[in-house]
Amino acid sequence: MEFTKGHGTGNDFVLLPDPDGQLDLTPELVAALCDRRRGIGADGVLRVVRAAKHPEGAGLAGDAEWFMDYWNADGSFAEMCGNGARVFVRYLIDTGLATPVGAALPVATRAGVVRARIDGATIAVEMRRPRVYDGSTATLGGLTLPGTAVDVGNPHLVCVLPAGIDLDALDLGAAPGFDRKVFPAGVNVEFVVAGDAVDGTDEHTLMRVYERGSAETLSCGTGACAVAAVALRDAGRNTGTVAVDVPGGRLTVTVTADSCWLSGPAVLIATGKTHPNP
Repeated sequence: MEFTKGHGTGNDFVLLPDPDGQLDLTPELVAALCDRRRGIGADGVLRVVRAAKHPEGAGLAGDAEWFMDYWNADGSFAEMCGNGARVFVRYLIDTGLATPVGAALPVATRAGVVRARIDGATIAVEMRRPRVYDGSTATLGGLTLPGTAVDVGNPHLVCVLPAGIDLDALDLGAAPGFDRKVFPAGVNVEFVVAGDAVDGTDEHTLMRVYERGSAETLSCGTGACAVAAVALRDAGRNTGTVAVDVPGGRLTVTVTADSCWLSGPAVLIATGKTHPNP
């Protein structure tokens, strides 16, 4: 099985070329590929398949040739992955499977069609505007932390840390608790503190994230969008640009009146063949 390994600010993926949708991809195989000791190691798998050849992408084939079939590291599905979409686009371009038109390229996902914009090493993807819709709480190591529910095509709970709680000291070795009545399908939980001013942005935040199906990751693109939306709301703004620092680097999120742009580096680091034995 041929594969490519790539990452966006440390959020890493195994990409599997399967243009005609013939690969028998199973949860067990995905988990084996993502295993960091017995497999290639990744936060998730991106199957590269033509939209017309995938049952969940066929209805979007008129708007995008390629469908990003994203799986979490534990073999579960996810609706959307912002960093994954950026790495997916990098793969399409570098392998010659797609050519941007006017520096733009559409990609079909389970959350709909996203549009990518390419500027050298930086790739930005336009996604739906985050919907801030409810209050809830997360529990972690004996702490109960207030949070805000945000929909970015997938569910997020953004917890701005109260004064006196150190972001770096949080133990994310185990999944945070959350209200399953609010998040019946699980949730990605972001822990956030404000950062110093950054030129060219309206707000600056630092975040760590525990992703459902993948545990703590070095970065989460949709999580950065959710965090940006909450930071702007708390600052009394509806739109704006937010620098979001994650353990793997910096992402820039621009929330407009009707969409959200996630921008940052996306790189491919290896290609090869694997013989997984799940």
